[in-house]
Parts: sequence; C-alpha cells; structure tokens
Amino acid sequence: MRRRSPLFQALCLTGSCFVLAAIPPSQAQQADPAPAEEAKPDVAPETEDTPPTVTAAIGLLAIVTMIDDGAEITGNGANFSVDGTPVRLVFDVNADRMRLFTRVASSDELSGAQLERLMQANFDTALDARYAIAGGQVWSTFMHPLISLTEEDFVSAIAQTVTLVRTYGTTFSSGALSFGAGDSNAEIQKLLESLIQGETDI
Repeated sequence: MRRRSPLFQALCLTGSCFVLAAIPPSQAQQADPAPAEEAKPDVAPETEDTPPTVTAAIGLLAIVTMIDDGAEITGNGANFSVDGTPVRLVFDVNADRMRLFTRVASSDELSGAQLERLMQANFDTALDARYAIAGGQVWSTFMHPLISLTEEDFVSAIAQTVTLVRTYGTTFSSGALSFGAGDSNAEIQKLLESLIQGETDI
C-alpha cells in the first residue's frame, strides 16, 4: 500500500485536503491537453481559500518533519524528537494558537527553594520558553499565536524548549542570553563556586 507523506496527512487532518471538481467527460474529450506549465494556475484559487492559520500550521509541521523524519503527525500537531528529547507540538487553527512542551521532571518533590529557582529562571534565563507545572510534572513549554510565528522563531522555540530540559537543576537556561536585572546570574555564580569547591554534583 502506498504510504502517504506526513504533509499530506497534515493537510487532511487540519481540514485543508481540498478536492478539485472533475471535468465532465464530454468537455474532457473536446478540450485540448494543456501544457503542464499552464495547468498550475487552476489550482491556485483553491490555495487562496486556505485559512491563514491552517497555512501556518502546515508550515510548522513541515519544519517538524525536516527536524525528525519519524515525527508522528496528529490531528492537532505532532510528536517528535530532538536529539533524544521528546517534544509535543499542538495547535488550534480556530484560536490561532500553538504550544510546544516537553516533560522535565516530577513536581511532587519540589522544595520551596527549587520552586523559587524556577520562577527566577522564568524571569531572566528562560527567555521565550518557560518552566511550568501541571499534572504533577514540571514542563518546559513555549506558546505563541500561529500566524505571526516565523520559521526562525519556531526553530528557536524548539531549541529553547529542549535546552530548558537539559539545563534543569543547573543554569535553568534556554540559551546564551540572560536578562541582567534578574537573580539567575548570582545563582549561577553560586553554583559555579560550589562546583569549584567540590560541594555540588551535577
């Protein structure tokens, strides 16, 4: 059986699988075959009717399948992996919203100091991605409107979301930038000093 491509599945799942009207047999016999180059404009009116949120969602799925050719396309997003870290993409084309998220750790054993550290990171080192708690888990997540999200920002969002998972418990950072007015720089300095003195294991 012929395997449908992830993008074809995405088009159908997001409600954009258009069916072109067939030409009646009588007209087909009378019409001369048109060159391939002249046939393309006949499809354009269909794509012009595609809602912009659907077009944006399909674009995100295209990027996901380039990152992970084994990505699982779902009815409202995709499950994929970035260097072994599982990531979930969900979107709502009616609400013009998207979300990336991945599990970090259990939140059941979080102390008050650890929770405070997460909030500090959300202020200055988490950048566009954020730590969040739901269902007894700590999550790394990113949220944004669909239409205004550029390809570059989406790729950056994926990188930040994954990096927050990998730096959890150490720098709590989603990248190289930090908002200097926060508390994280001082906390990271304390961590470095304790590592140098051999008091902390990562």
